[in-house]
Amino acid sequence: MSRFRAPAAGAATLALALAASPCGGGTSTGGAGSNDSPKTLTYWASNQGPNLAADKKILGPELDKFEKQTGIKVKLEVIPWSELLTRILTATTSGQGPDVLNIGNTWSASLQAGGALLPWDEKNFAKIGGKDRFVESALGSAGAPDKDPAAVPLYSMAYALYYNKKMFAEAGIDGPPATWDELVADGKKLSKDGSWALGAEGANLANNIHQIFVLGKQHGADFFTADGRPDFTSDGAVAAVKQYVDLMAKDKVIAPGNAEYAQNQSLSDFAKDKTAMVLWQAAATTFKSQGMSDKEWGVAPVPVASGAPGQGKATNSMVAGINMAVFKNTKNIDGSLKFVKFMTSDAEQKILCAAYGSVPPVKAAQQDPAFDRPELKVLRDTLAKSAAPLPQVPDESQFETAVGTAVKNLFAHAAAGREVTTASVKAELAKAQQQMSQQ
Repeated sequence: MSRFRAPAAGAATLALALAASPCGGGTSTGGAGSNDSPKTLTYWASNQGPNLAADKKILGPELDKFEKQTGIKVKLEVIPWSELLTRILTATTSGQGPDVLNIGNTWSASLQAGGALLPWDEKNFAKIGGKDRFVESALGSAGAPDKDPAAVPLYSMAYALYYNKKMFAEAGIDGPPATWDELVADGKKLSKDGSWALGAEGANLANNIHQIFVLGKQHGADFFTADGRPDFTSDGAVAAVKQYVDLMAKDKVIAPGNAEYAQNQSLSDFAKDKTAMVLWQAAATTFKSQGMSDKEWGVAPVPVASGAPGQGKATNSMVAGINMAVFKNTKNIDGSLKFVKFMTSDAEQKILCAAYGSVPPVKAAQQDPAFDRPELKVLRDTLAKSAAPLPQVPDESQFETAVGTAVKNLFAHAAAGREVTTASVKAELAKAQQQMSQQ
């Protein structure tokens, strides 16, 4: 189950949307919300399950439950990741959108800058039980640090290293690697006879960003300066991108064909014993949908350079997840707030996060025994101890497009057998930085 099924919308599209005067969701034109349609609301849900039908099956009974409790009918639309950001941006500029919607948490600051989303100030948080109900790391990816959050955490995730137990045993490897050197060494044993060690989604811009952001932290780079300016060509940023692409270009542990992957093909390869490892968020549901039993795979923290995962240079995941937002000009402001309260209630968090294999961002729900299984324990510990939020700056979505494309291009070079040098990496990143500066 991926939260990054396709690249984000283009930087030019996002820049245009954020430059426009926002008028938000619903069909109201006042910009402050109303209760003109108190008996209905429209909800855009992101595709969290193996397919859209699975999401409708999971969410349908819960929305019926909400209607019985409140008398408010929720009109559900599940939107594929390949369309979601573009649909949101169109709604931001046109005013024709939903009342409530899911957003990727990495988009929070970018969408916040447009002003179309309801700010979650103390008063609004009080209506859903208070801000302190939520895990601090999840709130860290809900908007710019100096502003009220633009959204509320709904599903939390982190990256983990999933490994194929049979393939490891056949290669004589006792357990998963804890460092990158170990991963490369194990990978050389695993990459043989048509099988490969590690899966990647080289044409998926958001996935590229997630991986190189973490490696950037491990090399002491953030990709943005403290005042929010792009900083893509620092030594640490260049080293992070080169290390990631070198897993294909130099180390030969990622199949060249992965340079074209963008639709979760790496998970299919893993489930079919074609790939021994994959770096992913909450993958159990997808593996099960593809016929893989829980006993066939194991899970471990994402490797670090040395030692154990932690903060700073030992960061091994971005804070992944889905946030829930309300358009400011909704025609059912009271109902929208009630719906967010319902979806983030302790009871619903247990139901929904268990169904999707994610970690509840609500503290009380996270303590439920249902979230103690090995996979979720790794994800929960990672979120608590060694995950960092992507830069919460207005240009974050443009960053995903520009630098994600640079990494995609470098993977294409590696797949074609071209040498990936430090100079070529820096040149691609310089182009991405120039592209950002022209927005």
